Amino acid sequence: MRTVWSRLTRSRDEAEADELQRELIEPGGSSICMCQPGQQVSISGTVRSVTLRPREQTPALEVELYDGTGSVSVIWMGRRRILGIAPGRRMTVWGRLTCTADERRIFNPRYELKPATA
Repeated sequence: MRTVWSRLTRSRDEAEADELQRELIEPGGSSICMCQPGQQVSISGTVRSVTLRPREQTPALEVELYDGTGSVSVIWMGRRRILGIAPGRRMTVWGRLTCTADERRIFNPRYELKPATA
């Protein structure tokens, strides 16, 4: 009875986060909140934002990837854009997680774009 009540009273954001977690955790994958600094990770999530960070000599494409438990900044150095990567797109990235006091990052990961959902 308690789980039914909690399901009915949770916010839309909480419901979407739960659904996203169920859909995206793949065998061998990790949820963002469970990843440790320095760890090789496989994370699946939804792209929330795409930003080009212009630098004096080297541009950087930055993507915020969200999996329902947290978000990670995925950064490709030397890239201005990657075809197919846009807000709302689902993808999986593989790489080494680095952390600062307030942000998780993965630099130049391997990636796989998931089929676009209707």
